[in-house]
Amino acid sequence: MNRESYSQLFKCLINTLPIILLSACSALHPIETAPPTFYSLDYPTAKSNQAKPTLPDYAPTLLVNPPVAASGFDSQRIIYTRVAHQLEYFAHSEWIDTPARMIAPLIVDALANSGAFRAVAPATSAAAGGLRLNTEIVRLQHDFSTQPSQLRFTIRAYVLDNATRKVLAWHEFDEVVVAASDTPYDGIVAANQAVQIGLQELTRFCVDTTRQWQASKDAEHSNGTLN
Repeated sequence: MNRESYSQLFKCLINTLPIILLSACSALHPIETAPPTFYSLDYPTAKSNQAKPTLPDYAPTLLVNPPVAASGFDSQRIIYTRVAHQLEYFAHSEWIDTPARMIAPLIVDALANSGAFRAVAPATSAAAGGLRLNTEIVRLQHDFSTQPSQLRFTIRAYVLDNATRKVLAWHEFDEVVVAASDTPYDGIVAANQAVQIGLQELTRFCVDTTRQWQASKDAEHSNGTLN
């Protein structure tokens, strides 16, 4: 290789050196991603001047266990589906907490505002109660397999006699609300609506089960008195 060839090779290396250095620096610095947007599940607050139903003398205290969540729905990721049996999640949208932890106080508030119970308290408290409620979040997902897309919320509930641990009744509530658009935000709006509807149905179920339970206990007491 003559002197002219060495000179050309040197110039080529000098010209490509900045590109090599820039590439190395880029590899050392991770690509910045946009921070996630956080969303919540809420329930309309009862108006303070709203009249509550008269509390029955026999109204029991209801203890509410923390909801459990089915696999795949126990994180802060907002789940959506495009095909059956495949769960995906939004990259830049998350819940502020897991659905189960957000829904737990909403269940207590909805039942307390029904006026059908002497008190409604989390089962983790020191309160004693005649009845106990167990719930499971089966699904909370934005479904894009249909058009328009829709939000599906499913919750399963069990009402138990706290003294005997006997299951008095159980029911699965499956609520579907059409989303205004295919955006994560409109899915969140639909999710809040679906949860509100589901908790209204859950409240009616608990109230009806409680009345049947109390009627049965009253009948047993009357029969015992007559005997």
